[in-house]
Amino acid sequence: MASPISTARSAAVDMGAGSGRVILAELNEGRLSLTEAHRFETPLIEDPATGYQCWDVDAIEANMRVGLEKADRLAPLDSVGCDTWGVDFVLLDEARRRVGLAVSYRDRRTEGMMDAVFARMAPDEIYRRTGIHFQPYNTLYQLAATAKEHPDWLRRARHLLMMPDYLHFCLSGVVSNEYTIATTSQLLNVATRDWDADLLAIAGAAPGLMVKPVDAGTDIGLVRLTPEGLAIRVIAPGGHDTASAVAAAPLDGADDAFLSSGTWSLMGIESEAPYTDATAHRFNFGNEGGACGRFRVLKNMMGLWLIQRIRKELGSPAFADLVAAAAAAPAWTTIVNPDDPRFLNPVSMTGTLKAIAAENGEPVPEGLGALARCVFDSLALGYRRVKEELETLRGRPLKRVRIIGGGSQNGLLNQLCADACQIPVSAGPVETSALGNACLQMMALGAIGSLDEARALVRHSFDVTDIRPGSAVPEAVWRRFQAAVARTSEAH
Repeated sequence: MASPISTARSAAVDMGAGSGRVILAELNEGRLSLTEAHRFETPLIEDPATGYQCWDVDAIEANMRVGLEKADRLAPLDSVGCDTWGVDFVLLDEARRRVGLAVSYRDRRTEGMMDAVFARMAPDEIYRRTGIHFQPYNTLYQLAATAKEHPDWLRRARHLLMMPDYLHFCLSGVVSNEYTIATTSQLLNVATRDWDADLLAIAGAAPGLMVKPVDAGTDIGLVRLTPEGLAIRVIAPGGHDTASAVAAAPLDGADDAFLSSGTWSLMGIESEAPYTDATAHRFNFGNEGGACGRFRVLKNMMGLWLIQRIRKELGSPAFADLVAAAAAAPAWTTIVNPDDPRFLNPVSMTGTLKAIAAENGEPVPEGLGALARCVFDSLALGYRRVKEELETLRGRPLKRVRIIGGGSQNGLLNQLCADACQIPVSAGPVETSALGNACLQMMALGAIGSLDEARALVRHSFDVTDIRPGSAVPEAVWRRFQAAVARTSEAH
């Protein structure tokens, strides 16, 4: 491994849809270390006037600033950068004041908007232009919903900032759009790497609402955390948390797949070129922007959101107790499609899961262990499905799945993934979004020489657990899962 040319201290503001973290990353003597300075729940509120589910961006900014001040007290910072979930945005007017609300992708306002957009441009053409998978909450459909329900917001807006762009604006006062987060919008042209004017018009957005995206690792401006403090650099990492996570994933060649496991499960491969052919469209793969000009050819799956909601509805038992209860429950008893749209934001996750199981003729799970086991088994089968689709897409087999993120701590799910996919799995590091965020900042600072060097540094600094596949999934179970997926496709 090449030796880093210097030390560096960067703060990674890593915002998930469930919680946010400000993490101090330090590079010293050829090793990276992470220290959590501040953690908080991502505040989601209901707007009383519209009923929309919205992000409390003032509370997010306040927590970010508290965390950065704590990090800077731990060790004087050289830089800061922010990553968040995809697709959501904030509008600013000519005076750079907020317009309207920062509505969450889980809000129901986009229902029916995909069909409205498809009436103006065929899905095949949208995919050809953007290479992005179709999800009802993509920015394209959120903007179309805004144009329909609150056209005054768009008339007043002069800037659209994706969530990490807005946080960078709060710090530096500079308006910018970062490339990796921009690709999640389904508004960026995959060939030109710039906003697609026709799609913006269809969405009801005026030309010039967004600026040409800057690459991950771009120095945006400066921020002074306290009046008496020194100015530090604001550097855009991979603004999409998965882009930052994959930047730090210890991938070892083209035959490794990554699986970013958290509230969402994002599984795919890193590629020098996008996959936008008919097969990729049929499988609904996205070609999201990655660091250093690479693409993340991936599929977005519902992930541990189901478990998070079930756990909350059943009194928030300790996560270790939940996993133990699932491990004690019989395997492959109840199978559902975890990507059924009804799981996106139901009133009751447990009630919805039971209803879908009964509808499909599956045994209805009762109790914590059976409910959690149903979700874990079904997620693992979803991973197998994506693994096989990736192999079809690229024309050769995958050799390993590298699970990163918070979900990599779930030993049961890791083993189920290996069993379902029948290839080795590695788990860890956990905080890969923060790691990749910090590594991209340190590359801009000149402390790390390249993305390959960053990944070698991660492998050198953090433990990874290897898991071998055990018993294969019974064929009858796999057929039940395929039938559940087919029923979802027919219904939606």
